[in-house]
Amino acid sequence: METLLLLFGVAAATSVYLLWFSLLAQRLTGPKVWPVVGSLPYLFMNRRRIHDWIAGNLRATGGAATYQTSTICLPFIAWRQGFYTVTCHPKNIEHILRTRFDNYPKGPTWQSAFHDLLGEGIFNSDGDTWLIQRKTAALEFTTRTLRQAMNRWVNRTIRTRLWVILDKASRNHSAVDLQDLLLRLTFDNICGLTFGKDPETLSPEMPENPFSIAFDSATEATMQRLLYPDFLWRLKKLLGIGAEKRLQSCLQVVENYMSETLEARKQTPSDDLLSRFMKKRDVDGNLYPNDVLKRIALNFVLAGRDTSSVALSWFFWLVMNNPRVEQKIVDEISSVLTETRGEDREKWIEEPLVFDEADRLVYLKAALAETLRLYPSVPEDFKYVVSDDVLPDGTYVPAGSTVTYSIYSVGRMQSVWGDDCLEFKPERWLAATGDRFETPKDGYKFVAFNAGPRTCLGKDLAYLQMKSVASAVLLRYRLSLMPGHRVEQKMSLTLFMKNGLKVYMHPRELEPAAYRAAISA
Repeated sequence: METLLLLFGVAAATSVYLLWFSLLAQRLTGPKVWPVVGSLPYLFMNRRRIHDWIAGNLRATGGAATYQTSTICLPFIAWRQGFYTVTCHPKNIEHILRTRFDNYPKGPTWQSAFHDLLGEGIFNSDGDTWLIQRKTAALEFTTRTLRQAMNRWVNRTIRTRLWVILDKASRNHSAVDLQDLLLRLTFDNICGLTFGKDPETLSPEMPENPFSIAFDSATEATMQRLLYPDFLWRLKKLLGIGAEKRLQSCLQVVENYMSETLEARKQTPSDDLLSRFMKKRDVDGNLYPNDVLKRIALNFVLAGRDTSSVALSWFFWLVMNNPRVEQKIVDEISSVLTETRGEDREKWIEEPLVFDEADRLVYLKAALAETLRLYPSVPEDFKYVVSDDVLPDGTYVPAGSTVTYSIYSVGRMQSVWGDDCLEFKPERWLAATGDRFETPKDGYKFVAFNAGPRTCLGKDLAYLQMKSVASAVLLRYRLSLMPGHRVEQKMSLTLFMKNGLKVYMHPRELEPAAYRAAISA
């Protein structure tokens, strides 16, 4: 009798579950769902091309003339409601990032995963804690002093290290991993700007820096936490096993480095961001304690290092495959330098471009923006839903669920960017006259630098750094991909190239703009 009752109970529960599931499946607009496992089989099969898979799902939910939103079902995995919403509808993105900003914070899942590394720094906090750091940082990022400091760090790194390494590779006809060089360059620059301390990871010897290695490993291990239920990584942390054991070891290295750096800044204050924040006060009017200062500084390193280097890697790859764009960029740089440094080509390459010269490179900025449209450094971003809401396109999002806006997918939608959305076309960023950079009228078509209250404070500095580096490379060299090298996306929260970017450097012959114009005539 008990067995029959048990079987009856199981059958009843199964029936109720299947009924609930069938009703749920009817209102989901994403990939096909299966009982118990939901959409997980498709997610697993496409794990190596997740961003293109998401874009394909979003295109499939509508036609070329409509915007897209889909729901992916992941029951019993990481999200409380068993499914999460993915959108690339610009109006939905505006709703999430601006209109209902307070309803879409980072949320507990993200914050708990990143807390060990980033604490309550600006990129891992919400509410008043975030707001006061934002206001403080905004004041610093608008100063000309910071711009000048960044200019000095960037130009010194290019002149004394990057050019030395690339010149040697060119003479020896050897390939370099440009992505690795760019990661080292931006890491040295952001550490210099943030700590006033140069780790010198970019140098001819290509040294291994313990802080850099530990920071990279800690970042990657922290990101992996988002792939699993909270209880799983918490259990591993408690037991000190697997990725959590490695993470704690890396965090200790990071902690030691930050403690030494903070002590040095206290003894000898400088003009870096850490020294400036040491003078600021928190939401309660108190000076920031040491632990908070260290986490604030790490937040800036995380934001300022990977994004620019990854964007530059994809930029150089796109330029190599588009000679027309490459020539227009080189012509523009030559024209600006002819005006600022004269006709002598040797003077063009004596020093990297100063930021005032980089400011004038309109077409190059358009090419960089176009790169970020197609290959945004952060391809997907996630928000937690505080209260039940309805997005502008009618999609219902329940409280406690996760909503993702796919920045990568937005750039690949005909409904957003037109029939040529997959083409690398910098001209789409120029005014009709061709001499002025112009952002889209709908600002939420392009959110590579975020948007709304959390718009990236370092956006202008990032463009200037990327312009300076791009000019420094393209003025001296023509790049070609190493035969057999495969350029693929690495499936992580930052759009790294999985195998790096291995290229040969060929000396470029440049002629003054006046000479080129005479030849053309």
